[in-house]
Amino acid sequence: MRIRLANTHDGFALSALLTELGYANTEVFIERRLAQLIDDRAEQLLIAEQGSTVLGFLSLHFIPQLALAGDFARISYFCIADGKRSEGVGHQLLSHAEKLAKAHGCDRMEVHCHEQRTKANAFYSREGYSEAPRYLIKNLDAHAFYPHGET
Repeated sequence: MRIRLANTHDGFALSALLTELGYANTEVFIERRLAQLIDDRAEQLLIAEQGSTVLGFLSLHFIPQLALAGDFARISYFCIADGKRSEGVGHQLLSHAEKLAKAHGCDRMEVHCHEQRTKANAFYSREGYSEAPRYLIKNLDAHAFYPHGET
């Protein structure tokens, strides 16, 4: 398995994986969004692949902190293909992301994972992640789609 940065040719595979997460119809805008993220210096969109087969991806953002010495990294999307889970791909991809975060001056990582994603939450717990204080959100788009009732 190899881990690399995403490129513009990854749209189809990313859209298929996002569908597995419950985000349907991303193919309509995935190329535009992919190009935007590739050009963002504060983003690393990582692809895990075996040969030419995409096994999973992780979207990582580096966020500077005004009041704290260290910055933090946030995982916004992370998916391993169904059928490839529990084979160590997720662990390797997450470990790679954590090393990148450290190299970018981050002293912590965060991920928001809906409570209904029980297997994902168990994975993060095994990887050393713990629950943090309350996280608040305000939906600015009444038509936004959040799978599994997420807001």
